[in-house]
Parts: sequence; C-alpha cells; structure tokens
Amino acid sequence: MSFIRRLIFGTPTSSPSPSPSVPSTRSSSPAKGEEMRLAPVSRILTHKQRKTRKRRNTFIFFLGGLFGLVVAGFFAGRNDLIELPEMLEGITMDSLMDVLPAGFVKDARDLAVGAGFSKGEREAVNYDSFSVGLYLKAQGIHANHSVIMVPGVISTGLESWGTTNASRPFFRKRLWGSWSMMRALVADKDEWKRHIMLDKRTGLDPPGVKLRAAQGFDAADFFITGYWIWSKILENLATIGYDPTNSYTAAYDWRLSYANLEVRDQYFTRLKTHIEMAKKISNKKVVLVSHSMGGQVLFYFMHWVASSSGGNGGDDWVDKHIDSWVNISGCMLGALKGLPAVLSGEMKDTAQLNAFAVYGLEKFLNKEERAELFRAMPGISSMLPIGGDAVWGNATWAPDDTPGQEVSYGQFLNFKNQNTSTGYRNLTVSQSLEYLYNTTEDWYHKAVEGSYSHGVAHTTAEVEANEKDPRKWINPLETRLPLAPNLKIYCFYGIGKPTERSYFYRHSDNPLSSLNITIDTGLTQANIDHGVILGEGDGTVNLLSVGYMCNRGWKYHRYNPAGVKIKTYEMPHEPDRFSPRGGPTTGDHVDILGRQSLNDLILRVAAGRGEEIEEMVVSRIAEYARNVKIEEEDKYKVAGDDGNREEERRGRVRDKIEEKAEEVMETLEKIIGGKSENKNKDEL
Repeated sequence: MSFIRRLIFGTPTSSPSPSPSVPSTRSSSPAKGEEMRLAPVSRILTHKQRKTRKRRNTFIFFLGGLFGLVVAGFFAGRNDLIELPEMLEGITMDSLMDVLPAGFVKDARDLAVGAGFSKGEREAVNYDSFSVGLYLKAQGIHANHSVIMVPGVISTGLESWGTTNASRPFFRKRLWGSWSMMRALVADKDEWKRHIMLDKRTGLDPPGVKLRAAQGFDAADFFITGYWIWSKILENLATIGYDPTNSYTAAYDWRLSYANLEVRDQYFTRLKTHIEMAKKISNKKVVLVSHSMGGQVLFYFMHWVASSSGGNGGDDWVDKHIDSWVNISGCMLGALKGLPAVLSGEMKDTAQLNAFAVYGLEKFLNKEERAELFRAMPGISSMLPIGGDAVWGNATWAPDDTPGQEVSYGQFLNFKNQNTSTGYRNLTVSQSLEYLYNTTEDWYHKAVEGSYSHGVAHTTAEVEANEKDPRKWINPLETRLPLAPNLKIYCFYGIGKPTERSYFYRHSDNPLSSLNITIDTGLTQANIDHGVILGEGDGTVNLLSVGYMCNRGWKYHRYNPAGVKIKTYEMPHEPDRFSPRGGPTTGDHVDILGRQSLNDLILRVAAGRGEEIEEMVVSRIAEYARNVKIEEEDKYKVAGDDGNREEERRGRVRDKIEEKAEEVMETLEKIIGGKSENKNKDEL
C-alpha cells in the first residue's frame, strides 16, 4: 500500500529497513572511509522545488479527477445507468480523511484554509471580528437589556420538514440559505420550485410540502458558508456578555404574509411570550434589533400585540416591555426594487449582468420563472412601495429630484417610445401598482390587497380607525407608533450608494413570453444604467424609504401621538477597495451589519447607554422630506412639526422679538434721556 501511495502521490521513498522502526528526522553520519559526493546548494534547492511542485500538481490532478468522476456520475445517474447515491452511500468526509495520505491532507488544508493568508494574518482577521466589543468592554460597557434580533428578507434559512417521498431527500436540509439549496436547485429545479413556492390559493404550504424557518443563531448568522449576515453582531454582543440566555434571534418564514405568520407558525404569539419571559427573568425591558424587512415585521407586531384581535396586550404593553427599538436599514416605505421583481422578475442585479451571464441565467431560471417565484411569496410583496405619488412623485416632479435632472424620478416606469401604437405611457408609482394588478393573475391581486395597504392617512381620525384594520399595520403612513412615551427608536442606515429609483421598460420581444414588458437593458446614459435610473440610498433601499419616517413622518402628531423619542444616525458608504464586502466603513444594505460604527451603536443601546448617541444626518433627507406631499394637521403644527419648519417659524418669531426689543430700547432711551447715562442698557 505504501508503494502505491508513493507511486501516486509522490511520497519520498526511504531505504528499506529489515524491521519496522520510527524513521529518524536526520540522516545518519557516513561511515568512516565511506565515499561521499558533494552537490551544489542550487541543485538541492531545485530538487526541493520540483518535489513540492510535483505534490501540488498531483493534488490538483486528483481534485480534477474526482470532479470529473462526480460530474460523469451525475449525468449517468440522470440516464439511470449509474446509481450515484448508492455508490456514495456510507462515504463521509471523515472516512475519506482516514484513508488519504497525511501529506495530501496537509496540502488540501493549506490550500482551502490558508487562502493566501499567513497564520498571523488569519488570527488578526479573527481578532478584528471582536474588536468593537473588546474596545467597549474595556470602557466598562457590558450586557444589560436582553436583546432580540429580527432578521430581514431572505436572510433566514428555510429547512424542509416534509416526509413525503419527494421531500425525504431534503429532510432537515436548508432549501434556502445554504449549499443544499444550490445542490437541490441544480439537481431538480422543478422540485425545488415546488418546495419553495407557497400555495397560490391559501398562501400556505402546498400539499405534501413543509418548509419552516431555521431557528437559533444559525438561522441568520450566515447565508451560505463564508457569507456572513448577523455573525459580526453576534460576535461583538458575546464579547460584552451576551449568550443564548439573554439574546435571541426571532427568525421567521419571510415568504408568508404577516397575517399567515401568526396563522401557521404563531410567530407573533411566540415573540410576545419570549419578550415577556425575558423581562420577567431580568426585570428589565427588552431591546429589539431589526434589519430591513424585519423593521416592518416589528412595526406590524407592535400593532398586533396591543390589539384585542391580536395579542390583546393593551395599549401600554409596548411601554412596559420594550426599552428600545434599533431599526437598521428599515424599509418602512417599502423597496422600489420589489415592484419590478414581481412585475417582470427583474431588478438592478439582473439588468446589469453581461450578455454571457444573462444567457446562463435565462436558460437556468428565466424572467417568467423568477416573477412566478416572487409572486408566490406574499411576504416579498409587503415591500411594494408605500405612500403613492405623495411620497414618490408624479409625472413631472418627485421629492428627491435634483437640479438639472433630465428625467423626473416621479415617472417610475418609463418607455422611450411611449406614443407608439403599443399604447404604453410613463407611469408613476401608484399607476405602476395598478398596472401590476391588472396584468397579473387574480389570485396575486387578491393576496396583496387582502394583506397590505399602501396609502396615506391625512388625519388623526383616519389613523385611529386604521388601528382596527390588520391590512394597515405594516404602513406607518396609515397607522401610528405605539402609545409608549418611554420607548426609544434608533434609526441606523447607510447612504451614498447608488440605488435603483425608477426604470426604463420596453415591450417584450418574445411572443411566447407571459410578460408584456421587460427592463430596457440596452439603455445606458447619464444616470441610467442598463435601463435602471439610479438615485440615493444604500444600494437596495431608497433614501426616502429608510429616512422619511425617522426624520419627519414620526414627528407628526397623528403618527406619533405619545411622543416616542427618535434618533437618526446615517452612515456614509465609504467602502474599502480591497474588501469584497466593503470593509468596516461600508454603508451597503446588508454589509452594514459588519460595519464597526454600527456594531458600536448597537452595543451601546443594548448596554443601556443609548442616551450617549448623538444624531448624525449628513444626507439631504430633511430637504426631501419637506418636499413630500404629506402635511401635519393645522391644530398640531406648532407642537408637532419636526423642527425644520417649526425652527423656521421660531426663527421668524425670534427676529421679530429682537426687532421689537431694539425699538423698545430706543424709545426708552429717548424718554429717559440723560437720566439713563449711568445705567446699563441691559438693565433697562
């Protein structure tokens, strides 16, 4: 066997020994009088290099052969010539490691783990993951409030618990959020789609399929191996004293409508119970941390928990149980990219692909399939844009239009030849939603309108009436914050990364396609990139969505009657050019979860030191928010305005008071005359 290993893997041969013994680490000295031959140093070095190259080439050859065997077996298995699962049955990584030579295993480990980094560099990277927590711990910051984290859309893994014949191969494997998903998608796309899509009639599991959200910290710390999401935050929380006894990830099935989260999984009941238990054990209120869609989920929960038709906790439940809500990149007014996703199965990520990548994607999972997939996940549609033309603009204007802009953002779906015989015309956001409902199946239209609302309430009476309508509970422009005067909300989000704001569409060229229109990917000019018009945001969610409610909307009385305290902290996107995820100063929608300053802020809030955080707003959100066509009611304008118009009003009043004071001083001086010469004017 050793001879075969030497022959295949190039293991150095040794002199035959008459009896087994431990080989010496150094050569024996030559016998006296024994003839010796000297070799130059260069030849010795060359000899060593050849040996190393040979081992490395052998390793690569072995991997190539193994890959070829697997591929051949896969295609043969599709033709029923070879039963690959039976061939590989019982083979595990541990068994392979046992039979492979030690030298081969070492080479594999060096290539897979080393990845070009020295041991010291790897240790430095690992240490940096905990650096924020270690720094704050040295300052005396430690775990205080229990922390409950609510992930964003698609970041929670989904695993199969079905036991039908079709589901057994996937049992307890993640069909979303792991390499198992990729294997299932490649091996049998139709079966994967059947498992991942919800029933179009009920919005729940299809017959014979049972997918559930993974639980625990593993549910959202990594999407797939190596692509972290919440991992950095968990590491830093642990550094100041958090563990599974005082922190919890409230993972959920993001495919479900919010109402069905409670119907099928009792998600909100379990979340309410966990918060109550955490408060009872620690005798301290809880800190909630949400990301992206998780912000909408928590906003819905705060209505549900108080409602007599939901958690029946009463209007004071939030004030009694929740200390702070950290809202990270919360898409409170939806995500504009959600509309083209369900309309034509496209978004900036697909529009910007090169021709080769587009060809591969269309062959593997085409536009129609992607649109069908997104529509069969009602949770995705919760992020359709909220606020209509009042927030997103009309045919000639938008709140975030900039001087000299050729095309207004208010025209959400644009057509280059809108006056042709096709009849297509440019559409605003509200018109685009109407077009979506008119061109999609009835079941989708009913599912969305039966679960969500996207309008605006302009009076307190409307807002209070909407508290009884669960469809309105995701919409902060139609409902209010909880009656919790002691609650604190922290809005942390990234800015400065080009984000899709509107689109150029064209008539579909494919007569067999079920889609009427697709993004005009051939159009690139000025701020139009492959048919996508870019605006301000964090790369995924537009600035108006993440920033309007925090900077203005929740300062209106009807949306925040209890006076909940709100702080905003913007984080400019300043990526590290050498880091694929942007490094410690990124403002990207997902990668911001690893940003050092964000981790610092979260830990301070969790430790009960949120009052130390000072607001930082560097974008033009205040200007854009003032342009939005939503006004405070007249009777609350003085007390409820947001400090922009109110500060202007106060400034005008202050100027008038100063003018009157000067006039009074001049009048007094004239009246008193010389009698005031020895007196201080300030005393007068």
